Amino acid sequence: MENIAENLAQQQLDAYNNGDIEAFLINYHQDVSVKDFPSNEVVYSGLDNMRERYSKLFMENPNQHARLLTRIVQGNVVVDHEHVTGRANGKEVYAMAIYEVINDKIATVWFKR
Repeated sequence: MENIAENLAQQQLDAYNNGDIEAFLINYHQDVSVKDFPSNEVVYSGLDNMRERYSKLFMENPNQHARLLTRIVQGNVVVDHEHVTGRANGKEVYAMAIYEVINDKIATVWFKR
């Protein structure tokens, strides 16, 4: 059985790795909320803010790549553990992203770095 949440998580990851802002954003809800984990503090919200941040990220880090290490899918929630390399500053990052899907779009993302 196909899992919409898992498909959206994979599609946005593929678009991220391709630096394709439009293919990346299509997976997110207009009012997406990006939060810190575990504090649940809102870092930013809204697709326009996401577009601004990720357009800059893609432009400044054309070789950046997130390799999926582990994925857990439970209903409408996906947890990805990623290893991000190719950043302009040379730093590698291990990060956890938690995606909550509502009405066939990613509505909330929590990041743990």
